[in-house]
Parts: sequence; C-alpha cells; structure tokens
Amino acid sequence: MSFPAYPEYKDSGVAWLGEVPVHWSRKPLKFLTNFVNGAAFRPEDWSDEGVPIVRIENLNESDSFNRYNGEVHQRYHVRQGDLLFGWSGNKGTSFGPFIWRRSGLHYLNQHIFRLTDFSVDRDWLYWALRSVTETIEDEAHGIIGMVHVTKGKLGSIQIPVMGLEEQKKIANFLNHQTARIDALIEEQQRLIELLKEKRQAVISHAVTKGLDPEVPMKDSGVEWLGEVPEHWVVDRIKWSISLCKNGVWGDDPQGNANDFPCVRVADFNRYRMRVALDDPTIRNVSASERAGRVLQRGDLVLEKSGGGEKQPVGFVVLYEDQRDAVCSNFTARIALGEGMVPSFWRYVHGAAYSIRLNVPSIKQTSGIQNLDQNSYFDERAAFPPPEEQRAIADFLDEETDRIDKLIREALGSIDLLKERRSALISAAVTGKIDVRDWTPPASSTEPEHEGEGAVT
Repeated sequence: MSFPAYPEYKDSGVAWLGEVPVHWSRKPLKFLTNFVNGAAFRPEDWSDEGVPIVRIENLNESDSFNRYNGEVHQRYHVRQGDLLFGWSGNKGTSFGPFIWRRSGLHYLNQHIFRLTDFSVDRDWLYWALRSVTETIEDEAHGIIGMVHVTKGKLGSIQIPVMGLEEQKKIANFLNHQTARIDALIEEQQRLIELLKEKRQAVISHAVTKGLDPEVPMKDSGVEWLGEVPEHWVVDRIKWSISLCKNGVWGDDPQGNANDFPCVRVADFNRYRMRVALDDPTIRNVSASERAGRVLQRGDLVLEKSGGGEKQPVGFVVLYEDQRDAVCSNFTARIALGEGMVPSFWRYVHGAAYSIRLNVPSIKQTSGIQNLDQNSYFDERAAFPPPEEQRAIADFLDEETDRIDKLIREALGSIDLLKERRSALISAAVTGKIDVRDWTPPASSTEPEHEGEGAVT
C-alpha cells in the first residue's frame, strides 16, 4: 500500500516537520487550543464514593480510580471524547495526547491538561500531537523515563496548519488506517495469549500425564494431578529434595575472595523459569554464611518472600550458570535428591505455581508475602522414573522453545505494525503523503488508494 506525495513542497523552518506542502503554514500550539491544567487533589480529598478522578495512570486504561465526593469547577470536568494531554509522565506511555473514552463525568487531576477552545479540528490536533510527542519528550525535563513539560513550552511548539477540510481528511484517514493496524496488533496479542496458554497446558499435561497416551492410568487422589500413569509414584514434593537452605544478604562487596554474585528475585526469568544473572549483584558473604548456600548448576531457587496480589510468592527457577553464586535472603536454594532431574522439577514447580498450589502455604496475603516452605513441600506431586523425567524435560524444552519462537515472531509483527503506524501518522501529519482524495474502502477486501508516494 502506498500513497501519493503533494505536488509541491517548501521548507517549513521547523526541524520536526521538515518540508511541508507549499500551501501549508505553521502556528504555535497556544494559538490553536487552550490548555487547562487539572485540579490539585490531595490524598486527604480522596474518597471511596463520588466522582472518579482522572490521574496519569488512568490515561492507560487503569480501572483504579480515586474519587472526590464533592463539587469542582466545570473547567475540571472530563467527559467522553475530551482531548487530554499528560504533561508529566513516562515516555511512550502516559506522556502525550489521549482521547478520553470512558462515559460519565470525571474530574481532572493535576499533571494532565484538558484541551479546549479549538481553532482547528480536534481529531486532527490529536494526531498532530501524537506526531510531535517524541520531539516534545526529547526537549522536556525529567530523569529515568519520567518527563514533564511546562504549559509555556508546550504552547510554543510549532504545528502545521492547513484548511479545515484538509484537516478533517487527514484525521479521517488516520482514524481509519490506525484502527486497521490496531486491529492487527490486537490479533497478534490474542495469538500470544493463546500461545502462552498452550505453553502452560503442554507443561501441565506432560508433568501429570507423561508422554505416552496409551499408558495405563490411575487416580492420583490429588486434585491438581488427576489421573497419572499407573507406574508413577505420587508423594510429597519434599521427597524430591535433599537440601533447602534459606539465603543470606551478606555485606557490601570488599573486593576479596568473599565477594559473590547474589541471586535475587529480580534475577528470575519467570517466563523461562531460570536464573538470569546478566547483571549480578555482588555481596560479601563469609565462609560460614556461604555454607549450604552456594548454588550449583542444576539447583532450583525458590522465591520464599515477596510476591503480591497478582503474583503470589513461591515461584521456582532453575540455576544453570557455571559461576558460584549465593541465594539472597528472599530466596532459598533447593538441591534435588538422587534421581531427580532438575529440568523436570523446574517444570513441575512451574505447573504447580500456575494453578497457585502455593497459595494455601502463604502466611501473608498483603504487602510482603512469606511462603510456609514446610506446608508447600508437603503438597504432593507425581514422580516418574528418572529416565521419564529426562524424556519429559527434553520434550518440554523442545516444545516450549517452539512455542516461544512463535511468540517472538508475533512480538516482531507487533513491533513492525507499531513502526508502520508511527510512520503513517508522521507522514500524514507532516504532509509527506497526500490523502485529500483518499476515501475509506467499501469493504475490508476492497483495495485501498494506490499511487506513487513517500510511504509504502
């Protein structure tokens, strides 16, 4: 798909615009709209009842609202379809323009502008702001991803201006084209979720049913296991373990032989169920503190403290690194017993975690959670013979790698679609393509406008 360029261009004199169609002009944003900052609601103003307050996090569809049980000036009222601008937020997420999609009355919090008194088409201005946001971010103040821009600075940003009819043409084009791209992105995201569900189902089935569909089965007597191969042993998880040792934090590094990488919960690759020591934290751990805590390849590492409402404590990962390392105080080292295959047991714990088998063993359900290890290890699992453990682990390594490749391909497609969307927005807003004669196709199968152009 390609779109024609305009017949003639001129230098806009604005770096982010470059050359623009010869009949376009430019104006500072402050002459095109008015920026109304939100009210400075204080924590003591918040309530469980009343009108929802639109905060920065709500610009990204968060359903968590503080409320105000009172009246505020109508300048702070937000209604469906309003154009907002997050002027203090995270680059690429909560900073920039947003169309408010929720129905009903809301109140506007500080750090967000509501745009009013338009002298241009509102939809076109939204897309113009989308196009210039990266430039604004580059010039804004802030650290570590958080940026903010003043009303004066934002108002001085130069925006291209053309006739109202042309603005509406550009807005309609981008509304339609980006909706199509967003639908394709959503399809890829749904595919990723389905692949993740399949991945977990494959793991759960393999560690509870094995690989031979013809093998005789028996009732395990355990709800999460169901029927298991007749020759498998069903027993307490603790009988797979020869040692479980809680970690230690140690002291600041001293530059001597007692300095060791320290495995933290932050080093867990939860998706791959392994430790990822890409940027290890070094701690000074004495010989007595290291006793029983030095990780060896094939050990499992248990998250014994941490977690949260959406991600309970109790995750288990495999340590495959050749380096000596110790467990941090929020983790525990698990050394497996004889005949226990680490990769297999990594998948067993992963399957158990996916159905939250560890939840009854959690002592605290808010704030920092702590796992009752004795209770968790008393839960029962299925023990195949060692050769089957290896076969199942090899099968799951291969299957999860295959599914992960499909997920990576879907993620790559999403990245390409997002790049395409950004390029299309920029090209239309800055006049690199001419969409004045574009009309929406009569159906999704009808070819779109074709021609020689700058964007393909």
